[in-house]
Amino acid sequence: MWLTNSSVGRKVVMSVTGIALVLFLTFHMAMNLVALISADGYNMICEFLGANWYALVATVGLAALFVIHIIYAFWLTMQNRKARGSERYAVTERPKKVEWASQNMLVLGIIVIVGLGLHLVNFWAKMQLPELIHQMGGHADTLTLAYAANGAHHIQQTFSNPVFSVLYLIWLAALWFHLTHGFWSAMQTLGWNNQTWISRWECISKIYSTIIVIGFALVVVAFFIKGMMGCGACC
Repeated sequence: MWLTNSSVGRKVVMSVTGIALVLFLTFHMAMNLVALISADGYNMICEFLGANWYALVATVGLAALFVIHIIYAFWLTMQNRKARGSERYAVTERPKKVEWASQNMLVLGIIVIVGLGLHLVNFWAKMQLPELIHQMGGHADTLTLAYAANGAHHIQQTFSNPVFSVLYLIWLAALWFHLTHGFWSAMQTLGWNNQTWISRWECISKIYSTIIVIGFALVVVAFFIKGMMGCGACC
């Protein structure tokens, strides 16, 4: 099959799944920003999503996209290493400003994966998973279940911890580098490969990636400060 047997096909799969994941990140970032405005509003969104069938279908679909993206990323990296030594994610014209990111996409991707694992433990495992276990008739801790839709509580609990806050910011930094290269590279793979448009997509990818990362980082920093102020008041 063309999407698996050819290098171009694999890059197309990487590009399409990558863009889909960027769109999800955009939604997730916008959703998280609601927590800065209204904890009740954010919790309403969390309750709406919860373990409903549409949320579960979306979760499975998202997981599939992510797994496919990872598999193809490693596949292409191994292929590039075999064919061109240390060169990776080669494109027709590679802007010097993103050279470091393009040469370290695998490492950046691994950091993003580790950060995702941390995110799943801190949020998904405490929110959607308990609801799902309960719906399937399994045992779910009463207190855990009571806080399942209280996303604001979990954000505050997580980012009041300075270790988690620092780890998330490191994760976001890696995500920024990963996105800035991956975004415009995907556009080139999908046909926007002339010099004029590549330069434009490089600029757009940096702006868009910065908006996404800053949006997430604002939530981390705001709730960290809130947690420290709350701790100071208690002391």
